[in-house]
Amino acid sequence: MVRDYAQLHDPNAEYTMRNLSARSMDLSASRGDRDVTITDVQTTMVNGNFPWTLVRIYTDAGVVGTGEAYWGAGVPELIERMKPFLFGENPLDIDRLTEHLVQKMSGEGSIAGVTVTAISGIEIALHDLAGKILDVPAYQLLGGKYRDEMRVYCDCHTADEADPIACADEAEHVVEELGYDALKFDLDVPSGHEKDRANRHLREPEIAHKTSIVEAVTDRVGSRADVAFDCHWTFSAGSARRLAGALEEFPVWWLEDPVPPENHDVQREVTRFTSTPIAAGENVYRKHGHRKLVEDQAVDIIAPDMPKVGGMRETRKIADLADTYYVPVAMHNVASPVGTVASAHVGAAISNSLAVEYHSYQLGWWEDLVEEDVIEEGYIEIPEEPGLGVTLDMDAVSEHMMEGEELFDEA
Repeated sequence: MVRDYAQLHDPNAEYTMRNLSARSMDLSASRGDRDVTITDVQTTMVNGNFPWTLVRIYTDAGVVGTGEAYWGAGVPELIERMKPFLFGENPLDIDRLTEHLVQKMSGEGSIAGVTVTAISGIEIALHDLAGKILDVPAYQLLGGKYRDEMRVYCDCHTADEADPIACADEAEHVVEELGYDALKFDLDVPSGHEKDRANRHLREPEIAHKTSIVEAVTDRVGSRADVAFDCHWTFSAGSARRLAGALEEFPVWWLEDPVPPENHDVQREVTRFTSTPIAAGENVYRKHGHRKLVEDQAVDIIAPDMPKVGGMRETRKIADLADTYYVPVAMHNVASPVGTVASAHVGAAISNSLAVEYHSYQLGWWEDLVEEDVIEEGYIEIPEEPGLGVTLDMDAVSEHMMEGEELFDEA
């Protein structure tokens, strides 16, 4: 059975004040040749190393904006659900339209989760679209830029991720042959010493094993690259403190998500315990979700995932909040070239940006998805073309679409 998610309705939202549409707000002033209206929103899911959800917004002027939502089940359906809230709207009102979607979808969970992710994909497409209408690059819509290129940190993997020497060899390869000067490796890998995977406790042999990975990688690359290590929110508070303490003698760029993301009080105590820099944020949504992490100084580095957290302007707001506490931003990112370049635009526009993640260096066709070159020697040159500055290669999109997906309509 085929469901039309655009026809779902929320009775409460239909008679309450949760409506920021142009009609409800009585926005009627003419914008001359910029009186553009949205006519359609479409999604296509591409089978990359993650199932990327690409988003396109169409207008009556023939201008099309492309964005990307963080991967996940239900995201295309939620975007379809929100289409009626965008029809007839002027895409230049990015902030109002984003808040309009948050308000209209509040009964369906726009505080966090996949609803925010779906809104993020639309918001990124609006930036691409508005930039094209105004003939400016997307970073200009965020206030201009601090840098011409964005540093990229490469998320590294090996056939045997639990082998310290294999990790060190891969680090050498990525630095010397691929040209990256910023890396990340996983530490939540089996050591062979586990007794119980459910209790989050690290035994001393496990800590020794994870320390050996850090030592091998950091010794191998030396000063040629910064290296971060990811724990994927796996360990208990006590285990996280012990692990972070054991790593203090090594030049760790940051230790990422050592504890689960729900309890920010625990996150704060782990961060305060150790001189090892602690990063978190990819599983927190919107600026409200990041507020306590920043205000309680519960992280040394904030790591929002831009196509997941609420979009480009929301990430800018999180970065501005972080900057009031002198906290830098390292954007988590597992996106296609579309979301990755969008993150680079945000990184260029905020003062406290460290780097943007790249998670697909072993996927040979990642860059084929767009017509432009994206990453060169570990950096993204910020496009000066209008919007995001990348153009989907429709042949590549068609070749790699998930089974059952449909290709976007032509512009």
